[in-house]
Amino acid sequence: MKTHHYIFLTTALFIIVFYDQNIGLNLGIISIIYAVLTLFRTPQKNRTKTFLFLFVTSILSSIAFAWYGDFPSLLAVVSSILLLGYRSKNRRMKILLLIPVFVVNCFTAICRFFSFDEWLPKTNTSKLWQKTFAFVLIPLLLISVFFGIYSAGSDHFANLFTNIEIDINFWQLFAITVLGFFIAFNYWNHAVEKLIYKNNHILDNDFKEKDKIQKSTYSFLDLDAERMSGVISFFALNILLIFFIITYNYEQFYEVAKTPAKLSEETHERVNAVIVSIIMAILVIMFYFKSNFNFDPKAGLMKILVKIWILMNAILVISAMVKNMEYILSYGFTYKRLGVCAFLILSLIGLIMTFIKIQMKKRNAFLFNSMTWYFYATILLCSYINWGGIITSQNMKRKDFVLNYHKNQINFNEKQLLKYAEEKNDEKLKSEILNKIKPQKDEKFLSKVLYYQTVK
Repeated sequence: MKTHHYIFLTTALFIIVFYDQNIGLNLGIISIIYAVLTLFRTPQKNRTKTFLFLFVTSILSSIAFAWYGDFPSLLAVVSSILLLGYRSKNRRMKILLLIPVFVVNCFTAICRFFSFDEWLPKTNTSKLWQKTFAFVLIPLLLISVFFGIYSAGSDHFANLFTNIEIDINFWQLFAITVLGFFIAFNYWNHAVEKLIYKNNHILDNDFKEKDKIQKSTYSFLDLDAERMSGVISFFALNILLIFFIITYNYEQFYEVAKTPAKLSEETHERVNAVIVSIIMAILVIMFYFKSNFNFDPKAGLMKILVKIWILMNAILVISAMVKNMEYILSYGFTYKRLGVCAFLILSLIGLIMTFIKIQMKKRNAFLFNSMTWYFYATILLCSYINWGGIITSQNMKRKDFVLNYHKNQINFNEKQLLKYAEEKNDEKLKSEILNKIKPQKDEKFLSKVLYYQTVK
């Protein structure tokens, strides 16, 4: 099949699965179709390990959305499918450039649509296709558009057709058709502008030979002075960080116990301070080791100080993580507390990647490229795992289990709450939970969220 075949086929499938439906199982189905068609369409040379990995995550993300239908699974399936389509055509392009490519294609879609020669077949088109397109599709589209305009502008015109009972929501059908075509057109016919192609090398992980030439960063500061500035700065920062780690851990582990509300507030403030300090630390290291000092034979002392600083920052992150886990064990699981763990783990990974950058003499782009994949992995974990069920099942074991919080604030925990109702012989709670999920069970097939169909 050619490009236009994929565009019209997926547009038709989009209309079939979404017309008169809510978003649910249908998005999972259409995403799987997109992933499978992309696999078949991708030439063998572009089927790299990364592409195959993205194909698998696209399928799993589609299943996750069909199962949960929430925002994390939506984010996972959209990012997976976009990355898959992007990699199917551009195996050497950095994934960070997906965002500008996506934005540019959305804005240029109308112009590219009217460039018919670039995506529609030319002289080899069959007569049947020409006649269908010229005699049926174009007139039908124009009639539909102007019918809607005239109906909105004249009640008498609209009343001429009131006796004709056609159970079709034309406006919804039109909107879904346009949306389906827009998605299909930009997915199968996306273009990477020359400017973006030319700047792809900026995100290379490794230095070029010209980057290894020793020269000062600023005209007003020679290389020796800049190197000594780095040594003094990192030595002072190490001393400062030692004192901060001591006071930070004293406040966390040895101060008199506070009320849960006060402890929660202070814990989150400290964690925020740690995360910001880690980000700033990585930025400072990136500033000094953007080029010259990676290859400077006289920068050995500065590299040692930087590695010590990275190690102490890692100790700081681990301290915050231990305190957060202690806080969870004392007061139970919540989305926010699990989110804090995720951010701290990402901070620790960032420090490890920074250490690797220094040790392996990589460019700053190495950090951005690496961390983008870790953020993507975090999105996948958030969408694949039923965190609401884990939170409720763990907190149910506690004596201070807050039922209303888990009933109103936690998602996808109905199975655990029904189990809790059984244990407590609470028929009112059981009835309340079943009534809550009944509308989900009664949805049309393509609008269903599979998780609720498994709740008994």
